[in-house]
Amino acid sequence: MAKAKAKEQYWATGRRKRAVARVQLCPGNGKLMVNKRDFESYFPTDAVRGYVTQPLMITGATESYNINANINGGGSIGQAGALRHGIARALVAANPDLRSVLKESGMLTRDSRKKERKKYGQPGARKKFQFSKR
Repeated sequence: MAKAKAKEQYWATGRRKRAVARVQLCPGNGKLMVNKRDFESYFPTDAVRGYVTQPLMITGATESYNINANINGGGSIGQAGALRHGIARALVAANPDLRSVLKESGMLTRDSRKKERKKYGQPGARKKFQFSKR
């Protein structure tokens, strides 16, 4: 009885603001699924789609891998950034030679900027109430 060959898969986590993306990379024909939905329907604008697929474009792996991603939290732009970060990390797990290319283009660095908290006695994080001298 022949043993079934285990399918190669690479997992990575990407983060941006409050969004967390768990990315699964499998050898395939370039199909992207996000939260069990088609990539084009989940991210409807071309600009955001281009931003997410940058790691694949730079490494020339657009047609080499199928990507399944689960994204939680954040808004649409934060989720796009988390997915981009996760794809870049998964590509490095699949092929460590791509690390230098992705690192140089800044895709392996997590964007650590988050929303600043509101301070007491103020209407927002930075905004102050109008000062009255008299």
